[in-house]
Amino acid sequence: MDIPTLSVYQSQNQIQNAVGIAVLSNAMDQSKAQGAMMASMIASVPTSAMELSVNPDVGGSFDMRI
Repeated sequence: MDIPTLSVYQSQNQIQNAVGIAVLSNAMDQSKAQGAMMASMIASVPTSAMELSVNPDVGGSFDMRI
């Protein structure tokens, strides 16, 4: 294989690597933003509403016998 052809292949490989890294970086940034948005949504819900959504029948009434 001659030197110019090898140089072209190496250059194309470097470009492909740079594009792949840029795409992965963009995807990671979007995932971080979505995670932060989800965490803020969960934090904004009152605790009692969260408890009722997980266990809707628990704590609704209190039976006491003496």
